[in-house]
Amino acid sequence: MSAGRVAIDGELNIYRAADLKTLLLGELQRSASLEVDLAGVTEMDSAGLQVLMLAKQVARAEQRELRLTGHSPAVLDVFELLDLGAWFGDALLIAPRKDH
Repeated sequence: MSAGRVAIDGELNIYRAADLKTLLLGELQRSASLEVDLAGVTEMDSAGLQVLMLAKQVARAEQRELRLTGHSPAVLDVFELLDLGAWFGDALLIAPRKDH
């Protein structure tokens, strides 16, 4: 099996969750290692988060690797709010916030 890569652009929300779940789990079945680039995510809600968490759980259960990369500000906001960085185990590049 080879390594795969998926880039998610736009909204990672309830309206796209079912399609993204199918996409990620399908790619995970074809790859020993899957990289999911989140740089283009403009919005993420709890349904989108659940899709990422499910994909990570499936990868762990099947002894495959799922790496999240390029965390957009929308993704970082959710991860920081819920303190999920360590749960996913991926390096998070967090830019310093500018105080106004």
